[in-house]
Amino acid sequence: MYGASPDLQNQLYMHNLTQRQVEILRSIIEEYITSAEPVGSQTLEKKYNLTSSPATIRNEMVRLTQMGYLQKPHSSAGRQPTPRGMKFYVDELMKEKELSTVEEVSLKEQVWDEREQATKCLREVVKTLAERTGTVAIASTKEGDLIAAGYANILKMPEFYDIRTTEALLSILEEGEYFRSLFHDEDAEGIHVLLGEDLGPRLQGPYGFVYARYTTPLLHTGEIGVIGPARLNYAQVVPMVRYVAHMINEVAKGW
Repeated sequence: MYGASPDLQNQLYMHNLTQRQVEILRSIIEEYITSAEPVGSQTLEKKYNLTSSPATIRNEMVRLTQMGYLQKPHSSAGRQPTPRGMKFYVDELMKEKELSTVEEVSLKEQVWDEREQATKCLREVVKTLAERTGTVAIASTKEGDLIAAGYANILKMPEFYDIRTTEALLSILEEGEYFRSLFHDEDAEGIHVLLGEDLGPRLQGPYGFVYARYTTPLLHTGEIGVIGPARLNYAQVVPMVRYVAHMINEVAKGW
């Protein structure tokens, strides 16, 4: 973190964060993504090579909580990121994991045989995306339908052990109109990461949604992405969703 780039320095200034606070925030978020458990100062001291003393770490965790980047669950002494904290991490701190050429070729091969039929191709793309990310993957079609795959994946995630959390997500997936209302028209080429209030009144909870717009050679457009817990491994999910959206344009034939 020390010796941060000028762009990041500007972001730290805008967010009123010090480099030490960012160092601690990054460590908490990355541990939380891995463990799905609120992170305590002792874990940071043992597992991360932080330059601050234990007392300083605890004090900074309190400050980050007061500033809205962390939250303290009632049943735990640890902290976990808020949507604001996670958005800052995704936008400014994380390093995306680039897809290898082998991964890109493998993705194309898995959907290649279905490339001439729009619905079959999209179903295969969504199924493949769900398998590769371990999430629920979805895509909208030119007819306004919603294709989803990977429902069983949510049963592997601690957040969805809560039946109400699972029920809310499954009910929304059955109502394509609500999901389509989340799609934004601006920045058609960009990646969108929705957390917290971004997901509307019926998906208030531990959810994270990443999507991008795709365009076929015949200029049909739609959206494709994944939804899962707020602690999605964004460093892997974001480049995967981006690539798959571009891949549809490459493999689509006649639709």
